[in-house]
Parts: sequence; C-alpha cells; structure tokens
Amino acid sequence: MEEIIGYIKTWLLYGNMDAAQHIGYTDDEREWPKYKLVIVPNGHLGKDIVLPELTTPKVEQWSPGNDTELNVSVVRTDLIYNTFFFISRAEELINDQRDEHGRFLGAYSILGKRNRLMVPTLDEYARLMMKAVGLPLPPSGFAHIYLTHDIDTIAHYRHLRGALGGILRGEWRQVLRSWRDIHSDPAYTFPWLVEQDRRVPLAESIFFVKHSFGKGYDYPQYNHRGHDARQLRKFLEWNRATIGWHSSYYGTGSIERRTTHTNELAIHRSHYLRCSIEQMRKLVELGVTDDFSMGFPDRAGFRLQTSRAVLWIDPERMQLTELVLHPLTIMDVTLSSDNYMHLDHEEAGYISQQLIDKVQMHHGDLCLLWHNSSLGSDSYLRPLYKQIITDLA
Repeated sequence: MEEIIGYIKTWLLYGNMDAAQHIGYTDDEREWPKYKLVIVPNGHLGKDIVLPELTTPKVEQWSPGNDTELNVSVVRTDLIYNTFFFISRAEELINDQRDEHGRFLGAYSILGKRNRLMVPTLDEYARLMMKAVGLPLPPSGFAHIYLTHDIDTIAHYRHLRGALGGILRGEWRQVLRSWRDIHSDPAYTFPWLVEQDRRVPLAESIFFVKHSFGKGYDYPQYNHRGHDARQLRKFLEWNRATIGWHSSYYGTGSIERRTTHTNELAIHRSHYLRCSIEQMRKLVELGVTDDFSMGFPDRAGFRLQTSRAVLWIDPERMQLTELVLHPLTIMDVTLSSDNYMHLDHEEAGYISQQLIDKVQMHHGDLCLLWHNSSLGSDSYLRPLYKQIITDLA
C-alpha cells in the first residue's frame, strides 16, 4: 500500500520525489506538523471501491494551536484515492454496464454522466499540490506527441472478400485500379499519413499492426508475409515510424504464436479499444511496456482524468505494475461516427482544439488516433487531421 501511495504522490508532482516527502496522507493531526501539505484519507483506499468526490478540492490552513507560526496546508478531499480510482480503472469493478462489444463506455462512467471528460481532474490536483508545497508549475507545452494509426486493413479491395463486395456494389473500376496499383486503393493512405506526421518533427508516429486470425470483428486480416504487408512495413520503417501491436478483438492469447516480430509487442493497442482488467493483467504477463488503449470509444476526452502517462495499478490485487498507460486524447471515429459523438466538421474541430489546449496547458502527452481507412473523400476526418497537424507544426 505504501508503494502505491508513494507512487501516486510522486506522479502527481511530475516525478519530484523530494517534494513528495513533504506531503502527508493521514487523518492523525499529531502527524500534520511534519508536512507542508496533508491530504486527509477517506478510508477507502485498499479496502473498498466507491465513487470519488468530484467537487473542487479546497486548501485549508491549519496550525497546531500552540502559539507557533507553523501553518500546514490541508486538503480534506482524498486526492490519493481519487487518483487511484481513475488510473486503475477501478470503476469497472463496481459498474457492470458494457456495450455489445464488452466495452465500458464513457456514457456509463461517472465522468460521462457528470460531463467531466473534457477536464483532466488529476492534472488539476497536481497544480494544487505543487502550489501548496512551493513547486513551480510545469511549463506550458507538450511533453510528448504521439500520432498513432491503427491498421485495421491495408487495402479495401486487394483481398477476395473485399474485391467481390466492391464488384457487387458496382465499384469494379475501383477494384481494378486497386489491383493494378495499391496506391489507388482508398484505404492505402499511408504515404499521406506519413507526410503529415513528418511535419511535426518532435512527434512519434506509431502504426499498430493487427496480429489475429481474421475472423469476425478482426476481419479482414492481412497476410504479414504477403507482398503488400512486407512493402508497407519497409515503407514505414524507412520513414522511421514505430510499429506496435494491435491485439485481436477476441483477446491477447493468440499473440504468442501469431508473430515473429517480437520487438513490436512492447507497444500495444486493443482492437475496438476492448481492454478489460483481465486483459491488462495479460499484457503485464506478456511483458508489454506501453498501452495506448486508454480512451473511451464513444466520447473524446480524458478517460483516466489525466493527460500524462501513468503506471497501471491493479485495482483488485492492489499491485503497482510496470505497464505504462498512455491516455488517448482523440480518436477520429469517436468524433464522426453515428454510433458515437456524431459531430460535424466544425463541432469536431472545436472539441479537438479544446482537448489539445488542455493537454498543452498541463504539459501532458497528446495522443491522436487516425485510422488509415477512415480518410475517404466523403469524410471531414482528412481535412481535420491536416488542420490539427498544421497547428502542431
């Protein structure tokens, strides 16, 4: 328990371990004079899971009352428990609502119900605590920028089912063009994505590759030994993109026998953003170091209530793991899909800018997810991504 409390205090202070020693987590007033800031626990950490108090915390000044000039800042909102609640995803243990894909949605969360997804509450806690212990606030700007892309399909028409479907829909000209030259396929937008990503020199461009059997919701599966996949991999590696693992819709168990590219297993994102606590444990067992699944598919915003990377805490076993969770700021289809936010171009641009500004203010990590297959001519997602990249560049 002490390891978890110590980690949370240090993480909230942007890694400042020395300053974390000046923060007490106790309701024993005899201990308070030892600290600059005291957070009063609510008694739930490590015992049970309850919904956190989301009111704005207030800082009180306390003195021992013995004619000394000592003043201690006291916060009676349990910032430590609240932080644990969000970064561990503990809410999923007490709320069994799931959609047809088994996902815990933003609409089910306390954050969605109370309209709190646009606010990185834990980053605001950090600012309050840093002021209380006399630390300078973090500088405005991005700590990291991750421009990520899930490769759900390499091309629409260069596999049998896709080609037959296109012909039946009367798209035979597009099918023929795709078979003559993959660059003519509407899903093969990788050169354009790479060109855009390279305009932001400090950004890391990550492409998540599927490793699955190509059944059900994993369909279509591309042949990793086939010509198209090998040429795409060479193209991405030549352009210094990072290759990550896009795990199956049906879980992570098949990965150990599905790929020889073991170097890319450390960086992960779940297909459909399906990632339960059980799957998180599997990622830890497999040695995955970084997960980029941490966004709600149906709502843009701060699922973990922070814009900063954080170690996952297993909320049932109360164990601090080595798995780094990278909050997903914006996913393209979350903005545009009829099943999700269903925003028009102007609304999507406004929401995106609001979230980006929050990340920048808190010196957080901006993480965007744009699929190569969502950039059709009838979608505003291509011009929106270009505008975001222009602003970042």
